[in-house]
Amino acid sequence: MVVLNTDIQTEEKFEFDPEQTALRVCEEVLAREHFDQDAEISLVITDAEEVHRLNLEFRGIDRTTDVLSFPGLDYESPAEFDCIDESCINPDNDCVMLGDIVINAQKVKEQAAEYGHSELREFAFLTAHSMLHLCGYDHMTPEEAEVMEERQRTALDALGITREA
Repeated sequence: MVVLNTDIQTEEKFEFDPEQTALRVCEEVLAREHFDQDAEISLVITDAEEVHRLNLEFRGIDRTTDVLSFPGLDYESPAEFDCIDESCINPDNDCVMLGDIVINAQKVKEQAAEYGHSELREFAFLTAHSMLHLCGYDHMTPEEAEVMEERQRTALDALGITREA
């Protein structure tokens, strides 16, 4: 089970249900990563200004971006969930607190148009990308990027959310 705490802080509207889409993507990624516990994830959908502020405050990068990920676990290796202990469990619901996802709604719209696919596909892609970060993956090297790209594509394909969607 995934508990998704969603906070929509933008006036941007989508032609799909962002909370339901995010929940489906989160569940698919976690299933593919063999995460066998209940998970709690915070999802914030906001504007470019707020993402810029958070990017500067927490990463020291003075610009906006499409998505930010704040993992709640410290991994030895990606998707090695043996780092989970009592300090990672929310006592109110017994879920592992995986972390926070912050999506820039304006970038979803811009990038969907730029890449020639639907806003649904872009939103789902950013959610899958961020979920992989919450599972300990990164893309600092070409090899890491290739692994993340394949995992993102596989999860979205399984949900039928392709570039044509």
